[in-house]
Amino acid sequence: MIIFLIRAAIYICTAALGLLVASWILPEFKLEPKGFLVATVVFALAQSILEPFIFRLSNRYAPAALGGIGLLSTLAALIIASIFPDGLVITGFTTWVLASLVVWMTTTLGGWLLPLIFLKKRLAERDAKAAQPKPIS
Repeated sequence: MIIFLIRAAIYICTAALGLLVASWILPEFKLEPKGFLVATVVFALAQSILEPFIFRLSNRYAPAALGGIGLLSTLAALIIASIFPDGLVITGFTTWVLASLVVWMTTTLGGWLLPLIFLKKRLAERDAKAAQPKPIS
């Protein structure tokens, strides 16, 4: 259960980091301070729900698009997050495309690196505990 909570926290943190990086890099990507938390949570929830859905659709109807699933689900999650007021404002087609790419790259790298940093010790403890011989009753 602890590992699940840590993974959920990492997912929220990478979503927040992705949105922040995009707002720093792209001038037409505006992340309002008072709506930052809402935009982050909505984006993370939308991303976590849409990614498996888009994967299933792509796998069934367009297998060649499987490599772009992360980008498509990131774009869809950004669209959903931008619907909520006072959070995320993205203007311009190019900004939408670049924002999807920047947020996707940031969340992917964060999702790959942060568990190595934060879960390494916890997983090692779990593996060591599982490797211990059980007493015979």
